[in-house]
Amino acid sequence: QVQLVESGGGLVQAGGSLRLSCVASGTIFSRNRMGWYRRATGKQRESVAMISSDGITNYTDSVKGRFTVSRDNAKNTVYLQMNSMKPEDTAVYYCYSYRYREHWGQGTQVTVSS
Repeated sequence: QVQLVESGGGLVQAGGSLRLSCVASGTIFSRNRMGWYRRATGKQRESVAMISSDGITNYTDSVKGRFTVSRDNAKNTVYLQMNSMKPEDTAVYYCYSYRYREHWGQGTQVTVSS
């Protein structure tokens, strides 16, 4: 059974930084596509950043140049480094894993104050 556990959310001022972590278990992590989604209040869930099993990344336009997704296969962990944060980044962030099927973490709240 695949489990994804996020950590690192919290409250930060605009212009600040946070790093989210997601530890995966019950899966061959290195073969999974991993990433992060977010859902802001009253909005649809959106893909924020993805990293393939061979390290290829892609980002939604609104975070390009500010967010960086990375992975450490030895630690079964995917990260999301968020810099120059904006109030519009406020959302619940979900870890995502895909290999044959999708899996989701429980979510971690990120709040950016202006």
